[in-house]
Amino acid sequence: MPHTKNKIGWCMRKAEQELKKSDKHRGLIRIKPDISLAREHINKAEHNLHAITGFKSMGYSDWSASAAFCSAYHCSLAIITKFGYESKNQECTFSLIFNLIETRKINLNKELVEKITLMDVNTSQEEPSIIEIREEGQYGIKTSIKEDTVNLLLEITKKILDQTKEVIEEK
Repeated sequence: MPHTKNKIGWCMRKAEQELKKSDKHRGLIRIKPDISLAREHINKAEHNLHAITGFKSMGYSDWSASAAFCSAYHCSLAIITKFGYESKNQECTFSLIFNLIETRKINLNKELVEKITLMDVNTSQEEPSIIEIREEGQYGIKTSIKEDTVNLLLEITKKILDQTKEVIEEK
């Protein structure tokens, strides 16, 4: 927990310093909790979830990994928006998600979230994270990924989306 708490502090200071110079930041700021905006992130996550199979059926399965990551990331943005944060930085977003899990403010499967990110968390994953698969698909030279990998991405993303919906609708 100290690492995530330290990272969150760094992210907030970064945003504060950047906002003194312009109206944009690449960190983390406090906002008014916004369940309506959180639900819009859920809609975007569902849209990206459908893109996973769409890319696969069009013969662009390498882009399925990007759609899976974007879906999972919008789930994270939905959660932090509910709790009154705005993030413009993936590492800041995931640090906050892990902190919310560790402090028991949300009931989200930590191992599932670890499947999204490369963050230095206490895990011993044998399979690559979604972000690793996405980076290989996006920056590598292969134009497809294995069908079982696409199915795994779909399964993980659906689980994250289902759990996120529960978190968003909890009072």
